[in-house]
Amino acid sequence: MSEKLAIIGDGAMGTVCAVILANKGYRVALWAYDPQNIRELEQHNENRRFLPGFHLPISIEFTAQDEAIFQDSAMIISAVPCAFLREIWTRLVPHLPPHLPIISVTKGIENKTLKRPTQIIAELVSPRPLAVLSGPNIADELARSLPATSTAASNDPTLCQQTQRVFSTSWLRIYTNPDILGVELAGATKNVIAIAAGIVDGLGAGDNAKAALLTRGLVEISRLGLAMGAKQETFAGLSGMGDLVTTCISPKGRNRTFGQAIGSGRSITEALDEIPGEVEGVNTCSSVVKLAHQFGVEMPITSAVYRVLFEETPVDQAIAELMTRQLKAEVIPN
Repeated sequence: MSEKLAIIGDGAMGTVCAVILANKGYRVALWAYDPQNIRELEQHNENRRFLPGFHLPISIEFTAQDEAIFQDSAMIISAVPCAFLREIWTRLVPHLPPHLPIISVTKGIENKTLKRPTQIIAELVSPRPLAVLSGPNIADELARSLPATSTAASNDPTLCQQTQRVFSTSWLRIYTNPDILGVELAGATKNVIAIAAGIVDGLGAGDNAKAALLTRGLVEISRLGLAMGAKQETFAGLSGMGDLVTTCISPKGRNRTFGQAIGSGRSITEALDEIPGEVEGVNTCSSVVKLAHQFGVEMPITSAVYRVLFEETPVDQAIAELMTRQLKAEVIPN
């Protein structure tokens, strides 16, 4: 294979995408905003900050030069945390060739605009095909080539199939989905529920509580998605239930780990300081609460997480308020 693929972002997911694609034989260039990060990657041939312990293929090209990353590229993978997405793409746009497709692996919702990653990118770049790659994908497990699945979503069926072809391996199976709204929304909102799952773990509240949290969490995620125009089946699939389960049970997930630290008694500042990389669920929680209000959707678990994070509500009080809400029938959105 001679196609060159450009990856924007040197976090865990950007790095593991580079590893997967380089091992498939693609020419891969990985861009980081900080030249010091590039020097560390080149010196150690390992991403010690975000994906420690894994050797990076020597064929990967590392660069912090904006004008160099897109040269001769056939596809761009955007792996920038949502909080920095607008800033980074505003910086890169002057060097971006026309028509190159962009695949986003970012999960989150912008606080000020309530836009999803592909909406932010579309606002900044010239018209071009956009897709999302999302699913139950813990970077550490992908780096070890453990069996995994993911979803490629786009309004462009051709780009969906191209993304599927580029990323599929003997151990990574990619499915396609036309519901880009549902896939992105599910990928963002599950991080908020994962914080709640971590709190449950930190408290030692038990498996019954964890099962209830995941089940009711999926209900409120689906409720918001349907109100916004997404498809119900997306939330029952890999990028919905699959990603939610993985994020809520994996000891490697940043959002669950952050929640566990809070449940164990650490302050929010202490919990954030202990975790390398962006804890996307914190910023996303604020955005989801705003979306729920905008679309008139009840999201009690998300609201409880918001009160803990931003209103200094004690964890035990937030749980008590959840458990003593008015009794009702179990209704699954459809």
